[in-house]
Amino acid sequence: MWRKLASAGFAALLAWTTPAASSDDLMVRVLSFDDLPGWAADDHAAALSVFRETCSLIDGPEWPQICAFAQSTTDARGFFELLFRPVLIEDGNDPLFTGYFEPELRGSRHQTGRYRYPVYRMPPDVVSGAPYLARQDISEGALAGRGLEIAWVDDPVELFFLQVQGSGRIRLENGSVIRIGYAGHNGRNYRSIGKELIRRGVYDAHQVSAKVIQNWVRRHPVEGEALLNFNPSYVFFRELPKLPADKGPIGAMHRSITTMRSIAVDPKFVPLGAPVWIEKEGENPLHRLMIAQDTGSAIKGAQRADIFFGTGDSAGDQAGKIRDPGRMVVLLPIQLAYAYEERAEG
Repeated sequence: MWRKLASAGFAALLAWTTPAASSDDLMVRVLSFDDLPGWAADDHAAALSVFRETCSLIDGPEWPQICAFAQSTTDARGFFELLFRPVLIEDGNDPLFTGYFEPELRGSRHQTGRYRYPVYRMPPDVVSGAPYLARQDISEGALAGRGLEIAWVDDPVELFFLQVQGSGRIRLENGSVIRIGYAGHNGRNYRSIGKELIRRGVYDAHQVSAKVIQNWVRRHPVEGEALLNFNPSYVFFRELPKLPADKGPIGAMHRSITTMRSIAVDPKFVPLGAPVWIEKEGENPLHRLMIAQDTGSAIKGAQRADIFFGTGDSAGDQAGKIRDPGRMVVLLPIQLAYAYEERAEG
């Protein structure tokens, strides 16, 4: 049975959230595990292993005991079915799955004729919440000479998409690798250059992918530079020297994320660290238990998720093709799940 929740009541029940949707749009339904197609066939042990990485960091009084049990149990499927209930939360917006990845760029610690596009660390004069220099200003050299460069890379388009992804690797000519992660941004709102190409009539919506955008910018260098600057948002990075090469990039919970088991979500609707069952449709359907361990500026809404595909060009090719409908269902501790229904009935 569907139930509407008043926004104030929903926020009181969920300490992690202030819903963006109106009370008329927000809907909650507690399901059973039998309602999740493909649930029994999934690798629950793999999902439990990823859940353990961040379970101790989940906010809320219900989680510590669950986390303690997670560390000792050997029955992964039984663990989830015993302590959780699937909860479908909808806000009136269409479900959407996209993909992201960790890029690997070629670079140098020193500026050269080949490596001339800087990867910047956070400037000390950035004020949180206040607009800073726009992308065009920075691209034209507004930060040059301040010693903020972590490295230089050879491709401005790949640097742009490194910023979209929020983390990556820079492989130096001697074979060593610099791991970098998100440090902050310039306080400017993100504007999609893919949507801008559609608005201009260059492509139809179904044609646009990261690879298509990259190729268009390279074919049209002057117009391409202007297109990149259409997005005024600019991301700054920090070095991660202690991050092992075999680990994924650092997510929003300050832990490494895992290929095809971690997703980025909107924390206004999904608590970070919670298990999330996804039913991604499209050309390559995917029904799998994931863990919500990341966020993203474009990931907004109760039925919105970004799937982490891994590191490198192959992962990027796969992630860039994903723009699919489906459904996502959050697994929440039993007492929280049923509290929603009880509150809604009131």
